[in-house]
Amino acid sequence: MRKIIHCDCDCFYASVEMRDDPSLVGRPIAVGGRAETRGVIATCNYEARAFGVHSAMSTARALQLCPQLVLLPPDFDRYRAASRKILDIYRDYTPLVEPLSLDEAYLDVTGVDRCQGSATLMAQEIRARIQAEVGITASAGIAPNKFVAKVASDWNKPNGQFVVRPDEVDAFVAALPVKKIFGVGKVTAAKLRRQGVETCADLRAWSLAELTQAFGSFGASLYRLCRGIDDRPVKPDRIRKSLSVETTYANDLPDLSACHAALPALIAEFRARFGRARETRPVHKAVVKIKFADFVQTTAECVAEAPDDGVWHALLDDAHARRGKPVRLLGVGVRFAEDDGGAGGQEAQIPLFDALPGEARGEP
Repeated sequence: MRKIIHCDCDCFYASVEMRDDPSLVGRPIAVGGRAETRGVIATCNYEARAFGVHSAMSTARALQLCPQLVLLPPDFDRYRAASRKILDIYRDYTPLVEPLSLDEAYLDVTGVDRCQGSATLMAQEIRARIQAEVGITASAGIAPNKFVAKVASDWNKPNGQFVVRPDEVDAFVAALPVKKIFGVGKVTAAKLRRQGVETCADLRAWSLAELTQAFGSFGASLYRLCRGIDDRPVKPDRIRKSLSVETTYANDLPDLSACHAALPALIAEFRARFGRARETRPVHKAVVKIKFADFVQTTAECVAEAPDDGVWHALLDDAHARRGKPVRLLGVGVRFAEDDGGAGGQEAQIPLFDALPGEARGEP
């Protein structure tokens, strides 16, 4: 039986900002892009959330909901410095640390002797050290597997923790809304709701065959997770499967020619990032992403042996032709060849166009 801790700092970017500028404490603040450049909120503190502001919301909308919102530009150098200290604390307890973002990670503490072997006490000690040594707060979930631990870490936020013991897993998961299952977004949740499925207990009435027929390969994950079954190990070395950059433009690019004119600057930014990454695996595919003015999004990709300007321009033609409307966002990237046939579960996949890690994904 594993002992898994999921640690997640509370509104990480905003917490670092309040730590470094105490005058911000108690005021609604958010970290993100400016409204005039169509920025989005990466994260906000709990004072801002009281107004309905949340991560991944447009900055313009956030300012409508909370006119007194203090908007701060992201400072990733400071966030990465805090992240390194946090990861050092995690690794002081176990080498089995699987980072999910700058401030969030799974820890497998099975068999660890610290704190009399109690995962609960280890989580308390880790959180206390983060507060003392980094100056921000963190929450934690403790459970026999990754899925339940991640859900549990959100249970007593902020600055709290929650334990789900092995004999409590079944009842805990049965009561969860299906949207708590990793991979169940708005579309899947709505599809299940139309079938009368609101909770994991409801979903258990579906057979594996029925779920596979309705949701393809994801059906098998639904079948397991709604029963609290998650055998994935904590993997210290998560492999980057892709690399990309994207830009949201202050003014829509009106046509395909304007998109081609904007592409070289984006490619130059990508090449700089690609050089810093020092990736040794070969490139397998080139990818172009477009978000049109009506917010419809599409990606075009093809097999490619290296980042190539001509391939990206050709993919841009293909993607743009699907809608032919003005464009608000462009992205270019690559996918790397996989050595292991793609094994490792869904969470090993790093989003191709993850412009702001961690809380920009909409997580607490």
